[in-house]
Amino acid sequence: MSEFGFESTAEDVLGDMDLSGKRVLITGGASGLGQETARVMAARGASIIIAARDMDKGAAATDAIVADTPTADVEVMQLDLADLDSIRAFATLFVRDYEVLDLLINNAGVMACPKAETVNGFEMQFGTNHLGHFLLTSRLMPALKASANEGREPRVVTLSSRGHHIAPVDLEDPNYAEQPYEKWQAYGRSKTANALFALELNRRYSDIGLQSYSVHPGGIVTNLGRHLDEADIERLRATLDTEAKSKKPGGFKTIPQGAATTCYAATADLTGHGGAYLEDCGVAYVNEDEADTTGGAKPWIRDTDAAEALWALSETLVGEGFGDV
Repeated sequence: MSEFGFESTAEDVLGDMDLSGKRVLITGGASGLGQETARVMAARGASIIIAARDMDKGAAATDAIVADTPTADVEVMQLDLADLDSIRAFATLFVRDYEVLDLLINNAGVMACPKAETVNGFEMQFGTNHLGHFLLTSRLMPALKASANEGREPRVVTLSSRGHHIAPVDLEDPNYAEQPYEKWQAYGRSKTANALFALELNRRYSDIGLQSYSVHPGGIVTNLGRHLDEADIERLRATLDTEAKSKKPGGFKTIPQGAATTCYAATADLTGHGGAYLEDCGVAYVNEDEADTTGGAKPWIRDTDAAEALWALSETLVGEGFGDV
């Protein structure tokens, strides 16, 4: 049982931990949860690379982190997760310049946006939240494997959400080519995909020493909600109030509280829990044949057949086998 919970912050989780020598890549690290995760890890000696679509925002985040911790080792690289060519170019430069990656935090995302497509024609939320991170992780496998070969125990932490409750993945029509688009359903599908990806990644690579987890950070007001209107925010608030009334932790979290579960998944001893989905700094499920211990995980994010099928579909959509390049 974790000593941390709903109200814990990233500072609480990391405490006096020494992360010196760890190389950490955080997507979406230019604001919100990603920036806070970068800040607290940099303060404990980790070497941080922020992957940001907007380089000006990335530079501003870097300056803020250095202002907080003058000794911080942090830099920014340009990455657009909605463009497969951008992902490939980023990964090529990263592996060339760094060779070893100890911790990949797939943090960036888009939520409940109007119907739109990525550069490559994928539905924006599925394409950015899942396929972008799928290809990025694939292309960074040489650096993750190099960490594993040195016994550095690399991890991949992918942000899912309790939004996965909304819908399982649709393996037949992931891009809404045959059905009306609904922004919340699309978000839910993408967050289910994030959890299934973490599950299958762990199954495939745990034997080399790689650990993979997905996390729900909590309900937090960040730039992720830039597409939400007042009705959407009230819907979220009502959901969180219902959780509180049911004697489960409820309400919005602060950004430091929201970053806590990411930091927990990145550093805690989670032996035996590979591929798990975490909430409030604790494991919400272990594997498909164990009971849900928190009420936070829907059965479809434990579906190993769906995870394997999504992996195969993702390889087809991005046009290459995982880790082949």
